Amino acid sequence: MTEKDGDFVLRVAQGMAAFSPEEWAALDGASRIDPAGSGVESGSPYNPFVSHDFLSILEESGCADARTGWQPLHLRLETADGVLVGAAPCYAKSHSQGEYVFDHGWADAFERAGGRYYPKLQVSVPFTPATGPRLLVRRGMDGAAVRAALAQGLKALAGQTGASSVHVTFAGAADMAALERAEFLPRTDTQFHFLNEGYGSYDDFLATLASRKRKALKRERREALASGIEIDWLTGSDLTEAVWDDFFAFYMDTGSRKWGRPYLNRAFFSLIGEKMARDIVLVMARRGRRYVAGTINFIGSDTLYGRNWGCIEDHPFVHFEVCYHQAIDFALAHGLKVVEAGAQGEHKLARGYRPVTTRSAHYIAHPGLRRAIADYLERERREVEAVGEYLGEHGPFKRSE
Repeated sequence: MTEKDGDFVLRVAQGMAAFSPEEWAALDGASRIDPAGSGVESGSPYNPFVSHDFLSILEESGCADARTGWQPLHLRLETADGVLVGAAPCYAKSHSQGEYVFDHGWADAFERAGGRYYPKLQVSVPFTPATGPRLLVRRGMDGAAVRAALAQGLKALAGQTGASSVHVTFAGAADMAALERAEFLPRTDTQFHFLNEGYGSYDDFLATLASRKRKALKRERREALASGIEIDWLTGSDLTEAVWDDFFAFYMDTGSRKWGRPYLNRAFFSLIGEKMARDIVLVMARRGRRYVAGTINFIGSDTLYGRNWGCIEDHPFVHFEVCYHQAIDFALAHGLKVVEAGAQGEHKLARGYRPVTTRSAHYIAHPGLRRAIADYLERERREVEAVGEYLGEHGPFKRSE
């Protein structure tokens, strides 16, 4: 697809190779450092999942490509002379796996009624339920104009490819505003995030909890290490191939039991270790000289993103220690404002994580299906809001007088 949108030209790129690392790094939030070499942080917080490296590695490793049902159809928004001013990581999907915003019921209902739900377009970071920019804008450009053009471009691409719908998941506020103006339907859900409210230490955080909850967490952390478990933080040059072998064994064991078929392959981990080592911390549980469990976290400029966990030995409370308590420790030690601990999991609430609303936007081409989904989403949003308020009132924190 090549299409003009006012002063812009829209093109479709069938892979991240169509973008140079330098032009992608000029997109707000996609790089830690201004590519011009000024050393200035980008305007929006750096999100490692929308970096050129991460999205390219998903394709290069074969995790996100046509064979896995994630055909790249990324949008390029250019000026008339070919300068990249905006982009959207977009995929043609033949299924609804690996998205964490569930529309299987929509697909089933539409196909029972004689429609064809797949292919659909998915604007997201594959296998990654973390909020971040989806309509990426070059720094210094008119963000509203660029996002509006990308939103309209996604609708046009759906028409040209015969896609039933476009789904923009885990989107930020500016993207949601542009998408709703373009007649995308808003959807909400809840995750649990730790919010660093200026704590100087873990004890400062504990002091904000009710006494009974504070004692329970202290006991939980002691018992997690009672079997001789020690915790290592591995980052940068610590991320050797031997370490990745251990972690991949954890990932495969847990992933095979939980999902049936893990989404990420061994090549993916080698590549992120090679290209993104500074953006990663593995929290690994060791018993003696042997690693027995661990989780991978990605480091943004103000957020720690917890992703995949796995183990080859079961020890009480080690999952909570490795995934949640240690993430808080790392965030406090490095001055990070937020820990996003992934999708779902109300058990995170008792460990000091607060309910936070996540958002997605959905363009449905068929009028009848759109009406039905709009009605469903209106009711779902009310329920998500009510549940979020309830959970917020029943967290472990001291009640204000």
